[in-house]
Amino acid sequence: MTTTRFAPSPTGWLHIGNLRAALFNYAIARQAGGTFILRIDDTDQERSKDEYIQGIKDDLTWLGISWDRIEHQSKRMDRYDAAKQRLIDMGRLYECFETPTELDLKRKKQLNMGKPPVYDRAALDLSAAEKDTLRTERGSHWRFKLDHTRIEWADGIIGDISIDAASVSDPVLFKNDGQILYTLASVVDDTEMGITDVVRGSDHVTNTATQIQIIQALGGAVPRFAHHSLLTGPQGEALSKRLGTLALKDLRANGIAPQAILSLMARLGSSDPVELRSDIQDVVAGFDISKFGSAPTKFDAEDLKPLTARYLGTLSSQDVADVLTSAGVPDHLADAFWNVVRDNINTLDDVAGWWALFRDGATPLIADEDKDFVAQAFFLLDNPPYTADTWGSWTAAVKADTGRKGKGLFMPLRKAVTGRERGPEMADVMPLLQTKPQI
Repeated sequence: MTTTRFAPSPTGWLHIGNLRAALFNYAIARQAGGTFILRIDDTDQERSKDEYIQGIKDDLTWLGISWDRIEHQSKRMDRYDAAKQRLIDMGRLYECFETPTELDLKRKKQLNMGKPPVYDRAALDLSAAEKDTLRTERGSHWRFKLDHTRIEWADGIIGDISIDAASVSDPVLFKNDGQILYTLASVVDDTEMGITDVVRGSDHVTNTATQIQIIQALGGAVPRFAHHSLLTGPQGEALSKRLGTLALKDLRANGIAPQAILSLMARLGSSDPVELRSDIQDVVAGFDISKFGSAPTKFDAEDLKPLTARYLGTLSSQDVADVLTSAGVPDHLADAFWNVVRDNINTLDDVAGWWALFRDGATPLIADEDKDFVAQAFFLLDNPPYTADTWGSWTAAVKADTGRKGKGLFMPLRKAVTGRERGPEMADVMPLLQTKPQI
């Protein structure tokens, strides 16, 4: 059975970059009728916070991404300790004592000599007595001893990959403070949870190479791997510099519809055009990982606004009843109001502004040369209530009285009544006005 997972670290808010891994793994599992696991990578007890865990759940739920079960890595430490001992016993995990400064000096020396900055395995030459002495002086970390062979796999996005293990440093699996690192915890979990497919960012390709050897050392089955492209900003800049503005909770607070996010992220970086999808089931049905490429993919949060606007245009007043009520729209006007404004809003946050305009009137937008004209036109306008015929009859009377016609007649009146240069048909606006426009 197909089993996938999403393994976020609860050390911050879920952002748009994280979402790709969540969505891709979710879609693969659901298309196959398999299992999708939410696995919280909370081994860093100092930085992991309950509020971030809850935030991850809230964001995924908002998007419609459900999980079949949830796992916490912090509750599986005994499994990682057992794996550690197994690797030590088979001679694949060894203790090292270099400080970060010493390792940095080694790397610089290798680079100056024109050599790749690969760990030299000096710790393997230490005697038992030397290790005992070092333990009294400093902490230690543990590295996995790679077999210096080629590591190969058929990547679901990048294609065939072959990495010479001799060109990679033996990965650190346990830090000086004893904290287990992602590299081993992920392998143990993927193996014991029966993960069949792993989709993650292309920055994990080297991790995957070393993890394949660790999986094999522990006797596990190697899952199918696929590495999606990394997102950049619209100018190709590193997206990490802007993640503070791209947290899903912030996009939600700014009125971006979940359907807009899902629709964009399900196609961005693929050969298929972005299409508005109605919900997560629709997204899953149209998902095809084989269509994605490995080149860096530009992401612009502004692209979410027109998608949100298009989605809102498909909704009925019943779909947004809570928003209309919150904005103060009377029930008897809800249908008419929504039908008028839904094609003229970018997010649901715009609803309150439109209702305030209809209820209280707008701040007129009047050019100096139109002041006398608008004053004369407003004098010819009766008090509400207005009907669908009011705009036509009023502008006809103004035309007859002032001689103005065409754009010179209609545009100044639109701007004076709504305070905007564009918007819904004025014949539809007038019946919703609760007060006579004023200069």
